[in-house]
Amino acid sequence: MDINGKVFIVTGGASGLGEGTARMLASHGGTVVIADMQVDKGEAVARDVGGNFVPCDVSTEEDALAVVAKAVSLGKLMGLVNCAGIAPAEKTVGKNGAHALSLFTKTITVNLIGSFNMIRLAAQAMSKNEPEATGERGVLISTASIAAYDGQIGQAAYAASKGGVVGMTLPIARDLARNGIRNMTIAPGIFGTPMLFGMPQEVQDALAAGVPFPSRLGTPQDYAKLVKHIFENDMLNGEVIRLDGAIRLAPR
Repeated sequence: MDINGKVFIVTGGASGLGEGTARMLASHGGTVVIADMQVDKGEAVARDVGGNFVPCDVSTEEDALAVVAKAVSLGKLMGLVNCAGIAPAEKTVGKNGAHALSLFTKTITVNLIGSFNMIRLAAQAMSKNEPEATGERGVLISTASIAAYDGQIGQAAYAASKGGVVGMTLPIARDLARNGIRNMTIAPGIFGTPMLFGMPQEVQDALAAGVPFPSRLGTPQDYAKLVKHIFENDMLNGEVIRLDGAIRLAPR
């Protein structure tokens, strides 16, 4: 699939992995619709890349429909990259008692239900496309995490939400095969994103040193390069790719 001239939705595109992806797609001739709750940042990135911004809570059907409608109005919607998400930390039983059920529910709602919400609506729109020469009508990429496999202390909610994203990758690919739509997931390791940059510098340094090779934090550009390859390689379907420098997380 050629990125040039196509329309792409990037959720969480106002910062971090999503911003890196939006900039990559625009640099290769794609038209980008940024869906995010950070209005000021989202509008700024959209201006920089010549794209469009639509405020969006990915777990809300009305917001998701508005994003897809905007994308379809701009041309041939061929790609969705789900980068929106939250990463709270709370132990199952901590100093203040049991894990807040509301926090667990919110994490699942944003990370898992939000990803599926965008997938189902984008796929519906893509299914109406004229197929490319490869037979493709669209490509869906979601963001999981290595926490889906190596969840650390305090990550029950986050790991469960990302494990759900991993678990639905293959069945969605099978569901959409008849429509010519591919579905993939990337599971990043320790990446330099706003969530991580909120940690103390010594914690960031320790995390980077724990990556076998290359011993550094991943960057949004690393993520975007893999997104580009997935879009362009039509044999990639129904799989989760760890992007982690061979790290395996310890309990804490």
